[in-house]
Amino acid sequence: MFNIYCDESCHLINDGEDIMVLGGIACRFEQVKLINKDIRRIKKNYKLNDSMEIKWTKVSPAKIEFYKELINYFFNNPALSFRAVIARGKKSLDYDSFDLTHDKWYYRMYYLLLRQMIQIGYEYKIYIDIKDTQGTEKINSLQEVLSNSLYDFCNETVNKIQLVRSHEIEILQLTDLLIGAISYENRSLKTSNSKIELIETVKMLSGSSLTFSTPLHAPKFNLFTWKPREV
Repeated sequence: MFNIYCDESCHLINDGEDIMVLGGIACRFEQVKLINKDIRRIKKNYKLNDSMEIKWTKVSPAKIEFYKELINYFFNNPALSFRAVIARGKKSLDYDSFDLTHDKWYYRMYYLLLRQMIQIGYEYKIYIDIKDTQGTEKINSLQEVLSNSLYDFCNETVNKIQLVRSHEIEILQLTDLLIGAISYENRSLKTSNSKIELIETVKMLSGSSLTFSTPLHAPKFNLFTWKPREV
């Protein structure tokens, strides 16, 4: 059994950004409590409150070594793996020509993220950071799409998809950190030296530029870049 913890960046239709990043960390179920405990221990080692939420927006010079240790922890822990979809061209999406709405497109991107992380023969529980009041309807649709694609009409593979709050789950906070780095790099931002330094750590440990797809079955750190077809 695996848990998958998902988060997203730049997902709103009118946020002015041309990309959306969806990401998920997969973890064997029996390792979840230990890993969350390890992350709280790392917080304490840096004299931080163990209830402090890890977030990309909180990366700062004062905490850069703490965030670097978290990134190293992820790459050194064989129980954790990560995949992200970098969806480009969001501002120029032509919904009408493809009979889409923003929500339908959003489901398709989540499908591209999760379908590669799921294998028949295993059981998955998927946890998604809650973003808005329509989340329950969205996750029900997503579970239906995933299960149908697997011919899993009894939800034996995708056992459940649940909305959660990221401040309660350390592994989900790690997802936020990784997708934050990917989103920042793909938007070519240069507003924080600390964030640039952390991105360089991710690049070095992953062997990825963070802007291009990795090999399809890269097991530890997997990226897929998507762009819309031209009409």
